[in-house]
Amino acid sequence: MQNLYEVIRRPVVTEKSTDLKETKNVIAFEVNRRASKPEIKAAVEKLFKVKVKSVRTLNIAGKFVSLGRTSGKRPNWKKALVTLVEGNTIEFFDNR
Repeated sequence: MQNLYEVIRRPVVTEKSTDLKETKNVIAFEVNRRASKPEIKAAVEKLFKVKVKSVRTLNIAGKFVSLGRTSGKRPNWKKALVTLVEGNTIEFFDNR
């Protein structure tokens, strides 16, 4: 994959991911399902100008949902947990 924005789709901001960020310097991203660990590492390093220590990936199965009479399934997606080198941080929100 060539475009960095195709590899990294968005940060995952939840209570659990925020706790990981504060305690272990791990950032969670939703990534393209075809992206490999080296591609994810290169994209994060280039976009945010930080050093990446390791990358772990998870394939998340979409949930089955129902709305009234109709039912369906949310799409499957891939999550990457990126551990940054000590001293590097990524801030998504301005803490004013």
